[in-house]
Amino acid sequence: MDAIISLMLHPRLTMRFANGERSGWLDPIYPLTLFFAFGIYTVIQKHHKKHNSPIPIQYSIPNRADPEWKGLVIPEAHLESHLEDTNLTPLFPPGDRRFITSFDPATGFHLGTNAADSADDIEIKIEKAKEAQWKWKFTTFTQRKRVVRTLLKWLVDNQDACARVACRDTGKTLVDAALGEVLTTCSKMEWLLNHGEKALRPERRSTNLMLSYKIGEVHYEPLGVVAAITSWNYPLHNSWSPILAGIFAGNGVVLKCSEHVIWSTAWFVGAINEALRVCGHDPELVQLVCCFPEAAEALTKSPEIKHITFIGSEPVGKIIAKDAAENLTPVTLELGGKDPAVILPNTDLEKWSSTLMRGVFQNMGQNCIGIERILVHDDQYDALYEMLSDRIKKLRTGSVLAPSAEGYIQTIDCGSMIDGRRFAGLQSVIEAAASAGCQVEGVGETAGQEYKHPHLTNGYYFTPTIVGSVTKDMDIAKMELFAPVATIMPYETIEQAIDIANGTRYALGAAVFGPDQDEAVVVAKQLECGMVAVNDFGVFYVNLPFGGVKGSGYGRFGGPEGLRSLTNPKAVIIDRFPRLIQTSIPKVLDYPLRSLYWSWEFTSGLVRFLYGDRWRTRIAGLVALYRASKQQ
Repeated sequence: MDAIISLMLHPRLTMRFANGERSGWLDPIYPLTLFFAFGIYTVIQKHHKKHNSPIPIQYSIPNRADPEWKGLVIPEAHLESHLEDTNLTPLFPPGDRRFITSFDPATGFHLGTNAADSADDIEIKIEKAKEAQWKWKFTTFTQRKRVVRTLLKWLVDNQDACARVACRDTGKTLVDAALGEVLTTCSKMEWLLNHGEKALRPERRSTNLMLSYKIGEVHYEPLGVVAAITSWNYPLHNSWSPILAGIFAGNGVVLKCSEHVIWSTAWFVGAINEALRVCGHDPELVQLVCCFPEAAEALTKSPEIKHITFIGSEPVGKIIAKDAAENLTPVTLELGGKDPAVILPNTDLEKWSSTLMRGVFQNMGQNCIGIERILVHDDQYDALYEMLSDRIKKLRTGSVLAPSAEGYIQTIDCGSMIDGRRFAGLQSVIEAAASAGCQVEGVGETAGQEYKHPHLTNGYYFTPTIVGSVTKDMDIAKMELFAPVATIMPYETIEQAIDIANGTRYALGAAVFGPDQDEAVVVAKQLECGMVAVNDFGVFYVNLPFGGVKGSGYGRFGGPEGLRSLTNPKAVIIDRFPRLIQTSIPKVLDYPLRSLYWSWEFTSGLVRFLYGDRWRTRIAGLVALYRASKQQ
């Protein structure tokens, strides 16, 4: 581009124009110059496009993602344990090695059996990522963008397959996969392509009078190999998001996924490996680990891991933070949530009822930033309860990937839960609320209970439920449910609503709905949380720093803050005019000191001159500087 500008500002034309000779613009050389400059510009653009255009990926789609596929059903006992059993061959290969069973929680179909990584396996994978990162850290942002752009095109072109893979491994619906997996991941890749380089470019920082002859910059350098330990609720997004951020920052990445979703995560990560390969880079840069808890220390305590991102429960987060402290490894923890939605008085309930329904029942409530508590003014409580209970009773639960031979309507609203281990606890807390006087509504007679699907008897389903008249001292108002349960909590004053909203140990996300946006913002600023949306829910997940406070963790991923947390911010300072002025030591301060008195007079005078609050103080400081500097 500099060459093009130079050509357009041809000295002959520039001189004539500066002298007022307008005829210079009609000089034959000018159109020739423009033509030549345009040609160079076209070549540059073609070259840029050539090296930035996405590369097609040939990556097979697993047959288990086909809705008509029907697999072997695993007995319920083994769905719970995920452990090997010699009576289930060939599901579990013989030998001493432990294996992890993958199954569709909506149907019980067996998806695959994977060998669990041992501590030695994990160390080998870390070393492979480290070796690949030595070359990757020198790649340009253009090269990194091409990998992201290649993956973005592949995801858009194969979104149906990706959604079905996520559905098969988690039991969610296609709509939930489209919103929470595909759309969100595409949006994050778009942000990386458009703004990631800007966030990681060397950044010039402002200086002060004393250092006015210096230039200060912050350079964001790769850390090396970083780790991500992610939850099962969004296998595509939760694997791609930390991996793409990590490699865009120049790092190698080791991802440990949940044992629940090793089947789908292996396929999603495999697509990233393939994109790296077709773009000319080492696919070993990204490694996938799946292991039992006792082997995870090989990752969390490894001195080769330079940062850990964890998404999961508070108890496990504390263990990881403790492990990481052994090597002072920085950690980002995104833990539980109990997000409130505060509905201000006189709000149009009908207008926001669909948003509330999506906020509560997205992904069957298995959503860290899902709405768990709906706070509404006493005057509107009855209207809201009736409105939501009517809608909940119409929700249809099932599997979008059940074979058509199962013989039931597959237009469903809610999928399955990941497993049934929490059903007894959920039922208990809802029953306790009902005994305390709360209203409970659901589909048929199964409100607040496990739902036995008539056609999918091996699936894990829980009835979408609404619990009304909940008070802040109840267990159901304090513990994270992570389930398709809406709790409605009435309040009398806005101050009381804020107190209720801030009344749990969790402080991840929140939402405020109201007829006046300015009033809603005032309330939003008083909520204790890491993120808050006004007249919406969860939209901060896309391109803003994501994370919470209190029991919801610390640190941020996403946005510039998250990207920079995966780098070493190195401060660099240089001379602005190195040939004219550089730092020197005045003789009055040079070792050995000639006079303690005059050295103190010099430094104290310098402080008064630079930072005095009155002009007289500054002049007096300047005089002291001059007198002290004259003492030899």
